[in-house]
Amino acid sequence: MGKKVKWSWTSALVGAATATATAAILSAKPRDPTFHLISINLTSLKLNFPVLDAELVLTVHVTNPNIAAVQYSSANMSICYAGALLGSARVDAGSQPPRSCQLLNLPARLSGLELAQHAKQFLADVARREMVLDAAVDIEGEAKVLWWDHRFRVHVDSHVTVDPVFLDVIDQDNKSQMILFGA
Repeated sequence: MGKKVKWSWTSALVGAATATATAAILSAKPRDPTFHLISINLTSLKLNFPVLDAELVLTVHVTNPNIAAVQYSSANMSICYAGALLGSARVDAGSQPPRSCQLLNLPARLSGLELAQHAKQFLADVARREMVLDAAVDIEGEAKVLWWDHRFRVHVDSHVTVDPVFLDVIDQDNKSQMILFGA
């Protein structure tokens, strides 16, 4: 009826190696990290006559879903309210192991003068107990895969709704996009 096919260990090993290499390449595809604001804690109010500046600590949960550890440089996150720059938060340089998550505490400072410029909207937000803040940051770093260092940049945009009275996080939408640079 048909030809008898001869079994070959070489063909079987080549097939297994190809399947393993394909699986490794698919799992090594870089994925965007995720960011989630956990809490906002007021640490101090400083009189900057005629208004108060607020110092806060933002606790952010960061997940690195990739198979490579990353090292990143420090960066400043811009925090906006009603389309105006309200303040900033500092992201310190650091590292994160592969396929892990960690909490970052970001010291932030908000300008009372800028908030006073939007006093009518801020008072309405306090009465409603909902305040919308937007934040953006670009974080640069390197991921080491075997003996190659791959430079990257992650851009994060956050749209966060908070309770301005108790500083509780009500809702958030965080988007991150990673860009890899060639060697």
